[in-house]
Amino acid sequence: MTVVGPFGLSVRDQALEADVQTGLAAVEAGLLDATKSEIPFITEAAQHLVLAGGKRFRPLLVMLAAQFGDPYAPGVVPSAVVVELTHLATLYHDDVMDEADVRRGVDSANTRWGNSIAVLTGDFLFARASHTLADLGPEAVRIQSEAFERLVTGQILETAGPQGDRDPVDHYLDVLGGKTGSLVAVSCRFGAMMSGADESVVDILTQYGERLGVAFQLADDVLDIASDSHESGKTPGTDLREGIPTLPVLHLRAAAAAHGRPEDVELVELVDSDLSDDARHAEALRRLRVHPALEQARRDTVRYAEEARTMLAPLPEGYAKSALQELCDAVVHRAG
Repeated sequence: MTVVGPFGLSVRDQALEADVQTGLAAVEAGLLDATKSEIPFITEAAQHLVLAGGKRFRPLLVMLAAQFGDPYAPGVVPSAVVVELTHLATLYHDDVMDEADVRRGVDSANTRWGNSIAVLTGDFLFARASHTLADLGPEAVRIQSEAFERLVTGQILETAGPQGDRDPVDHYLDVLGGKTGSLVAVSCRFGAMMSGADESVVDILTQYGERLGVAFQLADDVLDIASDSHESGKTPGTDLREGIPTLPVLHLRAAAAAHGRPEDVELVELVDSDLSDDARHAEALRRLRVHPALEQARRDTVRYAEEARTMLAPLPEGYAKSALQELCDAVVHRAG
């Protein structure tokens, strides 16, 4: 049994392990090649997060999904490079919007070079992803463009907030489907599609990826409250400090509105206050860590992970399916 990929995923078959390790190594080389520029400064900025590491969650899913067809098909590795470049580009933009200081345990690009360079570097990565994508054919371009539209729409909806009497939790889950679920779904879709898997398998893995992606982001929401920087790779409570309404906070607001308990109302007021003060920020984190809203967010994470697992039922048994199932467990474990 060998540990590969994010969360210490264990692969119990030597052939699958070799395929995954070889594929991920090729993706890593592809990322470094795609982020090179004739201008050294652009190379440095574009490779900043590549060299910082990361889970390579999306490329791993490409490799596992490709096991349901020909994992050595020529489009598999480039498609994994495309989805990871797209993901990396969104991180540059997210850190500007969130005014984040740390990403993957290093200074964020906006902290190191300023917002303008960070945004433009994200644009550079989007351009390089499109260049690689063009070689994969018009269907791949269409799929990626639709996913990118959903990703941006999710970001816009998050920024605008729920409209009218829309339930904030339902709105937020829709946001995550766009911001995170869409690209994780494409990772599974590309892996299966590029490997020549049956269309029914492609559809199953796409739906699996959509649900797993939401579970993955919900686990991040829990980690933002519950973890330290060593676990998450970024400053704890970053979203909380910036007033970003993650799921634990939304559940807290709903509880305060529904029941009016003084301690809940007081905590909402604290969360809504100026948390640039370190003492207030620490107090908000401390109280959220023991509030039932955090446990409710964990239960939501489990629900989406279990939905993802259920989607896999029609697939043939094998080590690749087992690995995809184990990822569902790993996401849940990550959320505590």
